[in-house]
Amino acid sequence: MRRLVGILLVTLLVLATSWCLAAVNNPEWWQKAAEPYKGVVIRGISESTPPSKAMVEVAAPEFEKLTGIKVEFEVTSWDEMYNKSIQDLQSGAGIYDFIYVEQDIIYAYLAQNWLTSLNSFIDNPSITHPEFDLPDFTSFINYFKDANENIYGIPFEAFLKSYIYRTDLFNDPGIQAAFKAKYGYDLAVPTTWEQYTDIAKFFTEYGKEKGVELYGHIAQAKTHPCVAYEMVETIWPAWGVYNWGINLEKMRASVENGGTLNSEQAKKAFRWYVDMLQYAPPGVRTYTWDETGAVFGAGKIAQGIIYLENLGWIAGDPTRSAVIDKIAVALPPTAPGVMDEAKAGKGYIGYYDGGSLGIPHSAKNKEAAWLFIQWCMRKEWQGEFAKMATRVVRTSTFDDPLVKELDAKTGGYFTMLKDSGYLFAGAPALPMHRPLNEVYLKWISKAVAGEISPEDALDSLAKEVDQLMEDLGY
Repeated sequence: MRRLVGILLVTLLVLATSWCLAAVNNPEWWQKAAEPYKGVVIRGISESTPPSKAMVEVAAPEFEKLTGIKVEFEVTSWDEMYNKSIQDLQSGAGIYDFIYVEQDIIYAYLAQNWLTSLNSFIDNPSITHPEFDLPDFTSFINYFKDANENIYGIPFEAFLKSYIYRTDLFNDPGIQAAFKAKYGYDLAVPTTWEQYTDIAKFFTEYGKEKGVELYGHIAQAKTHPCVAYEMVETIWPAWGVYNWGINLEKMRASVENGGTLNSEQAKKAFRWYVDMLQYAPPGVRTYTWDETGAVFGAGKIAQGIIYLENLGWIAGDPTRSAVIDKIAVALPPTAPGVMDEAKAGKGYIGYYDGGSLGIPHSAKNKEAAWLFIQWCMRKEWQGEFAKMATRVVRTSTFDDPLVKELDAKTGGYFTMLKDSGYLFAGAPALPMHRPLNEVYLKWISKAVAGEISPEDALDSLAKEVDQLMEDLGY
């Protein structure tokens, strides 16, 4: 799922482009490896996110200049990206030589045999750089493997969806005193949903009292796949309802059939989600992941949970952000027992999002595409790539001076990603991901719109999910 359109400053792009070629390790290797494919045109598609735009505007031109392989790389909306990719995969036309493979969709692609295993490429020294260093990738790469450890995508972006807050508001002595007088405890980063709710109410009321546009909560509540993703990826896990509420052994969602989707805890969490919209901006029911980041960056939100790929521009783009040097990140609030389950590997507290570049089964220029994929993930560019797009996919990147500098500006985000990323998880292995999302969207949207109670919506949703699973042969 995701998120924000690209926000790369022109000056930064110019600097990054000039830096890129100068920092290439062993350029002769790239030229020799690319010699058989010189003049070839490779075509790719991805979502218009900051990491994708960085590859298009910086990595691709320098790759072309060094190798003679031309790159036509389309970045477009999330919906359009999926439509075009899937049409090409289904038809086998071979329009694209590399595609964006989001973490949550790969299981559907694997079930259809739509992707090329990269193992034979990785094992071929004539087209795999000596410093490719597969073990250096973070554990996020495991989401792009099949049961036999075959790799079908190389991550280029990976980030958390987690809690972000305004340090200037939380650290204000007057605000701190007013909060404690009202609630009887100190204003601090919430660790429980009850604390989060108190803070949301407080800052929404504070904004009204001061006559400023300030709210204590944010959500992506539009009738759009984003609202279903918000519940299954963000809210339910932090309340202890995992894997979309589906029992992955029985492949059923209802309590009656071993699932948790219409459990009391799931209903409590969903009721909370709907009730909390009153503390978000009035237009929250029109917000997708794009608007949540934009509204927070505009300084209108005191706290919230958003896709943290937005941190790059929120922390460093004065043309868009009103909260530079006024933010920090933290782990999200959790229900009792959830954090302990996550630390024990029995649950998770939120969503570890991101995607990879994969090669379609029908691609016509697989070797040339493989060279480009490596080029984008080569070690010497990862610090600059992180600076431009707030993403890390290699463990060595955390030690890059540029990332350490950015860590301070983003309120400790990269430290949190390195130390606590294991508490978050990607989407479960559900090959029927997209039809499931459509069913979740239908019932979740009805409750968000007030057409049905959250409790009744989940009873209907669980029943329909069970039926879908049965229809699919599970």
